[in-house]
Amino acid sequence: MLNQIKKFVIQMLTGANIAVIILMLLVGFSYRLNPVEHPLTATVGLVFPVLLATDIAFLLLFLVFRKRLVFIPVAGLVLCYVPIRYYAPINIPHSTPDDAIKVMSYNVFMFNRSDSTGLRRIAEYVNNSGASIVCMQEADINDAVKAAFANDYKYIDSARTANFSESQIILSKYPILSKTRINENVKGCLCVAYEVLVDGDRTTVINCHLEGTGLTPEERKDFHKLVKGNWQSDTIGAESKRMIVRLGEASRRRTPQVEGVLKYINSRKGEPVLLFADINDTPISYCRDQLAKNLTDCYVATGNGPGISYHYNTFYVRIDNIMCSSDWQPYNFKVDRDIDASDHYPIWGYIKKTQHKDKKSH
Repeated sequence: MLNQIKKFVIQMLTGANIAVIILMLLVGFSYRLNPVEHPLTATVGLVFPVLLATDIAFLLLFLVFRKRLVFIPVAGLVLCYVPIRYYAPINIPHSTPDDAIKVMSYNVFMFNRSDSTGLRRIAEYVNNSGASIVCMQEADINDAVKAAFANDYKYIDSARTANFSESQIILSKYPILSKTRINENVKGCLCVAYEVLVDGDRTTVINCHLEGTGLTPEERKDFHKLVKGNWQSDTIGAESKRMIVRLGEASRRRTPQVEGVLKYINSRKGEPVLLFADINDTPISYCRDQLAKNLTDCYVATGNGPGISYHYNTFYVRIDNIMCSSDWQPYNFKVDRDIDASDHYPIWGYIKKTQHKDKKSH
């Protein structure tokens, strides 16, 4: 009798693991679906880490109790290698060349105006970082902001939308020659291309903030309740569906914004390109994938772990990215959790000019 129970439990666990692997495959490769045509599938990437953790739990369980079944969760990890690498890459660190330059992208949450020390803390962090180019999203310029960075950055430029809903700043130790608005007639995003003279070479530096989740502050609080399980059971289904629809619609609106950025990048063929972007989408997303088809995702190529850059209202995910054309070789990118002055952590790393035009990593 006991043997029959054990056999039944093992069969149930095996079936459950296989089901998890199937879900991992469906969710992990959902980035191939265009949100314009399939908006609801655009949100499923949020659950990928849960499925991945479950498969790893099965691996540990079988290692202890049923070693001959370990091949099942291992097969899941192998089959989902690509989305796992997108979500939580593992790379061997390399020494940074002496002639590499440091770059940083940082959504500063309007310098966290609710905290009187926000601007001072962020300025102190950035000024001491050694970064040669810093692109900030949700950053408005004024005399106090200029003064906070002027001693360390000779070149400062900014942009904002006509209705002042979006604003950004670029700090550079290299001359900024010009700027061009991308997607100028598209609401909900702010993407600007700056022509920067980096060691004598004209380089296109794009600072981009794509449309947000579409959730109101109240809905974000509701999402937090859903994740924590603090929600009335009679309304949880309806509220979950409503939020999935809202997130999917926001992803659908981001798609043409990304296409506009890609169109501009393709128009700069032959020029070095650096993209600093808060894409407001997960590593398992159509938007990130489309950008990475044309550029090297510096974190995926050189970083380690999930690199969670957004840490507010239970949306713990990497939505901040730095990408580069094949004119650059990235080194040792990381998301820095040492400063919590914003709802985002900064992402930074090093890039070095290279002559290998055909080298690209997704």
